[in-house]
Amino acid sequence: MGIVKISDALHDEVRVASQGLCRSINAQAEFWLKLGRACELNPTLSGAELLKLLVEEARSEHDKDRR
Repeated sequence: MGIVKISDALHDEVRVASQGLCRSINAQAEFWLKLGRACELNPTLSGAELLKLLVEEARSEHDKDRR
């Protein structure tokens, strides 16, 4: 695990979003990082399609861990 420095303003946005979505600050930041990465790697997909992709990746990782 590493440390990522972000602006105070962005940290405040992460804090507010994490409270609204019942996630920890770290979980919210990680979600936004994953979503941003998915956006860059799949620029033609919609938001709903990107979320579906993230769920499918998580499911695949979960299934791999269960083996």
